[in-house]
Amino acid sequence: MRVIKTEIPGVVMLEPRVCGDERGYFYESYNKALFAEQGIPLEFVQDNHVSSAKGIIRGLHYQKDPMAQAKLVRVVRGAIFDVAVDIRKGSPTFGQYAAATLSAENRRMIFVPAGFAHGYCSLEDNSEVLYKVSGLYSPLDEAGIIWNDPEVGIQWPKLNVDYKLSPKDLALPQLRELETV
Repeated sequence: MRVIKTEIPGVVMLEPRVCGDERGYFYESYNKALFAEQGIPLEFVQDNHVSSAKGIIRGLHYQKDPMAQAKLVRVVRGAIFDVAVDIRKGSPTFGQYAAATLSAENRRMIFVPAGFAHGYCSLEDNSEVLYKVSGLYSPLDEAGIIWNDPEVGIQWPKLNVDYKLSPKDLALPQLRELETV
């Protein structure tokens, strides 16, 4: 597996080695020992599967301590523009983001450490996202920041459809309104 560092330490892209022939292909999407060698020694405890239409933005979500989650995100159908925003107060990269296009075709994954808000925009209809998390979902600890916060300045892809967000995601606060993470 090839590891590609991003602008923000800790957020990494992972590109699996794909073995293919006329029957199809095979690749490891997760290997605990290999991930530990790359500085990701986590035990994942929950898998999530999401389907979205083109233009859907989900996020930017995180869970507050002590229920903070790291995520390993990949796409099995379609494509997404994936974003991780550093929300760790005192971090030298606080408020900065790393972004990547993940698709069923490129099979890339992104590792998002705890202490980051995470979200994505579906670039195609019926895009399916699978992600592993290091902690169980806790409704009482869920939080987020607004997708278009001018202080973060995410350059979302231009699409030929309007962005759509849930009412809950549209009501999220700006980065400067966060409590210490």
